[in-house]
Amino acid sequence: MTFADCERVAEIRIRGWQSAYAGLIPQSYLDGLDLADEISRRRAHFEQAGEGVLNLVAESSGKVVGWSCHGPYRGGELPTKDAELYAIYVHPDHLSQGVGQALLRESTARCATAGNARMLLWVLKENAQARRFYERAGFTPDGTEESWDVAGVAVPEVRYSGPLAAAP
Repeated sequence: MTFADCERVAEIRIRGWQSAYAGLIPQSYLDGLDLADEISRRRAHFEQAGEGVLNLVAESSGKVVGWSCHGPYRGGELPTKDAELYAIYVHPDHLSQGVGQALLRESTARCATAGNARMLLWVLKENAQARRFYERAGFTPDGTEESWDVAGVAVPEVRYSGPLAAAP
């Protein structure tokens, strides 16, 4: 990913949220997502990415259609050898075409090559489609759950874990 991709990634993230999270988080929140604000956020995150954080994009016919971001696991006080998939989104027009699988494969391969033993990620507890996606890729819920507040509503998430095999 380059800085120039931030605008398209912001659009993909908003459309992804509006598509995947409809009925799972307050609709008023989804309706209020602002592209200009998200572009600013993506640019700031891109410029301030910490050590080991990597943004990847998937392209089709020269256009960015998916985005993932991974890096060191952010949980706890002490650093671990675990990686975390922070985000993976595919534009709704490109779902079920292998884009998400390709991004996940690339992220896990890069984390394995970097020496990470496993990858952790968070997914909305009620997001059955996303949970199936990760389970097909070998991730399993590890029993850790948290909720975060979205427009005054507690939205539960579950943490998934997957082992990373060293690349040949």
